[in-house]
Order: sequence, then C-alpha cells, then structure tokens
Amino acid sequence: MSKRGPAGGEPRVIRLLMELRRLGVTDAAVLGAIERVPREKFVLPQFLDQAYENIALPIGEGQTISQPLVVGLMTQALELNDRCKVLEVGTGSGYQTAVLAPLCRRVYSIERHKSLLKTTEARFRDLRLTNVTAIAGDGSRGWPEQAPFDRIMVTAAGTKLPEALIGQLAVGGVMIVPVGSRSSDQEVLRIRRTAEGYHSESLFPVRFVPLVSDSEEKRA
Repeated sequence: MSKRGPAGGEPRVIRLLMELRRLGVTDAAVLGAIERVPREKFVLPQFLDQAYENIALPIGEGQTISQPLVVGLMTQALELNDRCKVLEVGTGSGYQTAVLAPLCRRVYSIERHKSLLKTTEARFRDLRLTNVTAIAGDGSRGWPEQAPFDRIMVTAAGTKLPEALIGQLAVGGVMIVPVGSRSSDQEVLRIRRTAEGYHSESLFPVRFVPLVSDSEEKRA
C-alpha cells in the first residue's frame, strides 16, 4: 500500500477499509479500487481532514462526494468485470468514476454542471485515468450515441425509474439506480435487463441529490 495524502493518511485508509468490510463491502476488487483512489484529491481543501471519514461531503453546486460505504456497496452491486462498458450518470467530483475505472473496460460519464466537470476532468488527467470519457449534459437522457452499455451507474435519485436509461442497457446488463424523492426514503435498486424487459430488486436505503432533467429545470 502506498502512502498518500496528509500525515497519517495510510492508517486512515486502513481504518476506512476495515469499516467498509464490516458494513458489507466484501468484494476484494472493489476494496482494492477504493484503497488505490486518493480520496483527498476529490474533496474541497476545507474538508481534507475528513477525506477518509465514512461520510458524504459537499463539493459545490449543491452536490456531494458520496459516502465511501455507498460507493463501495453500489460498485459491488454493479457486478463489474474488465469487459464492461459502463455509463455513469452524475460525474460529480469524479470519485465514483475513479473507483469504477480500474474495474471495467471503459467509463462514459455525464455531468450536468459544467463548472464541476472542468475541475473533475483535470483530476482524471492528473490520475491518468485513460479509460474515462466525460461530457456535460442531461444524464437522464443517457448517452444514446454510445449505447448499449453493459452496466449503468446512476448517482442521483429520480422519483421513478429512468426509462431512457433502461433502454440503453444491453440485454443481460445491470443498472444501479437510487429512486425516491427528497421528502421520502430513497432506495437503491438493481435493474437487470432481459430479452423480455427488466427485473428490479431493492438493495438498501440511501439519500442522494435529485436527478434533474433539462426539461424539469426549465419548468422550475
């Protein structure tokens, strides 16, 4: 394990990994990816001392970097392999993207906030994440030009299942998506695409920022 971040960073990574294992992140490849991603590079300077705490942190534009436990559980539930072509909806700080990148063939990521994306793309270059392509856009519409995808990871919660994204999932593919409104409990669902349609299962409760489409933003 390489040392990183502020003094004492390595023991903090170890403590975080032990906590994640205890709370249900058991996939060795996922834990290895989390171990290798320097989370301190994805948080704002005023939160550096909390970079390896198991908490979500603000990153600007009303968005957050997800709690490491949620990143671990959602990534594990995605059932990745090195052949997978992945769509990520909601690039944010890029932390979840950086965890996905070593576990799959390629990540296509969409972020609606251009100011966040500019900073995040600089992080990707700094970390030499050469299998990640990110664009600014309406994530609720997916990325039709690159579909179908073997896996889809959605990191914002819609009030209902995003049918456009299900349509871009390959047969046999898996999508992990939080569903629910701000005022009610959200839950992470795992969607499996079949030749006849799809199957949905509920995994665990979460609290995510809302998935907002361009049309919804114009009506607001």
